[in-house]
Amino acid sequence: MITLGIILLVIGLIAKIAILYLIGIILLVIGAILFLLGAMGRAVGGRRHYY
Repeated sequence: MITLGIILLVIGLIAKIAILYLIGIILLVIGAILFLLGAMGRAVGGRRHYY
């Protein structure tokens, strides 16, 4: 999710497409939150790790 967010963020910046930029930021934030919760040992959605 983090990787997809970064890719969409870069494509949005290069192509100057605001919706891709916005979706990229949202995916990046959600991916970072899931990563942090998984790293702390808390199971999110039945999974302990999100890669």
